[in-house]
Amino acid sequence: MNYTIKQIATITNCQIIGDENTNIKNIAFDSRIIYSTKNTAFIAINTPKNNGEKYIESAIGKGINIIISEHYYPEFKNINWIIVDNSIEFLQKLAHFHFSNSKIKSIGITGSNGKTILKEWLYQCLWNELPIVKSPKSFNSQIGLPLSLLQIKDAHQLGIFEVGISQPHEMEKLENIFQPSIGLLTHIGTAHAANFSSEEQLIDEKLLLFRNSEIVIFNGDNSLVSKKIKEIYVNKKLISYGFKNHNDVFIKSDISKKEDIIVSYFDEDIKFPAQQRDEATLTNVMALITVLKQLSISNEKIVEKINALKAVEMRLEAVEAVRNNIVINDSFNLDLDSLKTAFQFLKEYNKPKKSLVLTDILGVNSNFQELYEEVSDLVNEQNFDSVFLIGDTITQFSNLFKSKNFTFSNTEELIISKRLTDIENQIILLKGARKFEIDQLKELLELRKHDTILEVNLNAILHNINFHKSLLKPSTKMMAMVKANSYGLGSYEISEFLQHHHIDYLGVAVADEGVELRKKGITTPIIVMNPEQHSYDSIIQYNLEPEIYSFRVLEMFYEAVQKSGYEDQFPIHIKLETGMHRLGFKQNELKELSDNIRSKNVKVKSIFSHLSSSDVPSEKEFTLKQLHTFKENSDFLIDNLGYQPIRHILNSAGITSFTDHQYEMVRIGIGMLGESAYPEIQKKLRPCVSFKTVISQISEVQIGESVGYSRKYKTNHTTKIATIPVGYADGIPRLIGNEIGNVGINKKLAPIVGNICMDMMMINVDGIPYVNEGDTVTIFNTKPSLRDFAGYCKTITYEVLTSISPRVKRIYIKD
Repeated sequence: MNYTIKQIATITNCQIIGDENTNIKNIAFDSRIIYSTKNTAFIAINTPKNNGEKYIESAIGKGINIIISEHYYPEFKNINWIIVDNSIEFLQKLAHFHFSNSKIKSIGITGSNGKTILKEWLYQCLWNELPIVKSPKSFNSQIGLPLSLLQIKDAHQLGIFEVGISQPHEMEKLENIFQPSIGLLTHIGTAHAANFSSEEQLIDEKLLLFRNSEIVIFNGDNSLVSKKIKEIYVNKKLISYGFKNHNDVFIKSDISKKEDIIVSYFDEDIKFPAQQRDEATLTNVMALITVLKQLSISNEKIVEKINALKAVEMRLEAVEAVRNNIVINDSFNLDLDSLKTAFQFLKEYNKPKKSLVLTDILGVNSNFQELYEEVSDLVNEQNFDSVFLIGDTITQFSNLFKSKNFTFSNTEELIISKRLTDIENQIILLKGARKFEIDQLKELLELRKHDTILEVNLNAILHNINFHKSLLKPSTKMMAMVKANSYGLGSYEISEFLQHHHIDYLGVAVADEGVELRKKGITTPIIVMNPEQHSYDSIIQYNLEPEIYSFRVLEMFYEAVQKSGYEDQFPIHIKLETGMHRLGFKQNELKELSDNIRSKNVKVKSIFSHLSSSDVPSEKEFTLKQLHTFKENSDFLIDNLGYQPIRHILNSAGITSFTDHQYEMVRIGIGMLGESAYPEIQKKLRPCVSFKTVISQISEVQIGESVGYSRKYKTNHTTKIATIPVGYADGIPRLIGNEIGNVGINKKLAPIVGNICMDMMMINVDGIPYVNEGDTVTIFNTKPSLRDFAGYCKTITYEVLTSISPRVKRIYIKD
């Protein structure tokens, strides 16, 4: 897009204050991840759960001077304003105008699964056929789709856009702004299905997108989809694909045999080899072939393009590196969209210095001068300390990059130079095309090189937090528990992510945990749940806030405050005993407590208690009794204090089961990691932790031979035994050996056999087809799940996570 403010006002019928001739080329909606301010407007999006206008000051602070908002704030000087009635409707109206006035042919992809993969595969197949624009990441919502459409330029001839919905009546709004020439309906599954009354309602809603499409391509294996689409769109060109041979496009070969795949497209056969033969991949391939045929791509070219397809990696990963660095590894793909995404991810880290490794951008059908001028403009706005350029093309434009830069023909030259290994206390972003294999640099720099890793999905954590928030009032604050190294996941990494996403409070068990976070730049308020007396000075020095649970602690802590010379009212948090009988003030102590507090220069920031059994449905009556006691006692204390502190008693299970008692704040712990005691809630959460390793060796053990220490397992037939490099020193309890526990390989369970060793264990892989040394082994994620693994260990998920050894490498990803 490239409009003046005056043009936008004419298009959307909005009010303007400021220079009407100012140009807008980009619109940002998240003040935390603004990666460029040049010709960029910030739109304050208001929703029932959030008021985007409270982030206007932050956006202006980052250099934005154009604000799109429903209200005008005159206190911000020298700002150009676009005042709108409704920010989302404004965005959609502008996108509709922009799309309608383009001459682009478009593909609209909707469905429950496969949208992003098909979009990326289509781009891989077509980038060198004609100029293409596509949705960045998974931008497909009421906000994401308009932002995607606004990327269309005059030179583009084809647009590939995802369209997603999560609620009834959303598709009608999206179809009003985007009418694809070719409609593609992928698999209809359970994603967001809970928000619709039936599968039929979900299908009806999805099909609205194709009202003005010339061609509709759909997965015909779903009989209800076939029936509905043929009833609604009798006058359109309809093409079905799927595994059933009644479809127009289907697989006629036996996919279980290691032979070429043959896809029948009407009466034509298209034959190609396939390494991945799972149903989801092959279903996507059939959809891909069908779309390419509509674009007049020959069968020979289609096979050539399928053979050249690369896996779609939709993730960034962060690892701890040598010399106190953090490496952000995004070496899976490189285009302008993914470069912008990587720069947004960088904004979540607060290290003051950062460096960039950037390779040639391949597979882009554009003028190199124009391309690298745009790339360098983006890079220059990030203020990198150093930029390392790799490739024959990008190095020709090194003069465009303002940071100190170094040029190399290939990755090996950079490694030999040793320039990267001299960097310290920085974030190092690795951004490159696969051809350059810059993932070697991650291996060079990472601190731990153990094959056994704990992979933490930050987006899954955010999803789980947002799910719990969806049950609360918009004004209710949330405190995240990050004690015990964030349940074993990494206290700083998780805390920094939560701080970036505006969590209100962090909770730690002991002062040392809070001090470590403060030293690393965490500024969010931190409550110390168990303030030991020797730590009071640290609590005061590092601006931590203690839990006060007894008169002894109150007196000792206040004495430390007085000695420190602290002049303001020090914030404290009062713990009430309501039935757990662990820590806290009892009812008969509250009058004395309130008198005592009023006599001291302290401020009660919150009053709270702890539910002992909110995750036990049979103890509902006891939980309600606790809640009643808390209300009664906290009301009394507030009346006697004379002011209103925050109150909080709900934990993760309490948020989902006793929502009416949310008060002003709730605490989330295991819930943000995707665990719930309630099956109906568990279905709506995403697992965020994957503990995995690789197979070191596979041996054939003869009948009657033994495996492991003490010969506890003996084979009763010739058996394939795999050894994996993880043991009880990594957090695997010895008690789950000898066929009690299982691990996952190729989506199948394999039993652990023999005694578990300190650094290794053995598994029986007889039942696993196509297993090889080096294959990935899942200790827990989905199969087995974290809960399954805890069951093997006869314990709870908390203990499993907090027992994982520090020597296990933590990797943080965003998918």
